[in-house]
Amino acid sequence: MACLLVTYEWSDWRNGLFWWIQSVYVKPEFRRRGIFRQLYRQVQTLAAADGGVCGPCLYVEQHNHAAQATYETLQMTPTGYLVFEAPVQ
Repeated sequence: MACLLVTYEWSDWRNGLFWWIQSVYVKPEFRRRGIFRQLYRQVQTLAAADGGVCGPCLYVEQHNHAAQATYETLQMTPTGYLVFEAPVQ
């Protein structure tokens, strides 16, 4: 019914790991029931227990306002960074 993936990135700015939440998916018929909230709280709990984690973070599409609203209810805030990419040629 739902899943998410966590990958790790060392931050030399923060001298610790960020846990990147990726591949978030909740089947449409199960959305708006708090399932992502439960998954996110588990990630927070595990990150806090680790001791070397700066915190969880994730990417969200600029126009995915429903997801952004969900993340804001969990006290996540936009960082102000933009992501740039270039295709491999």
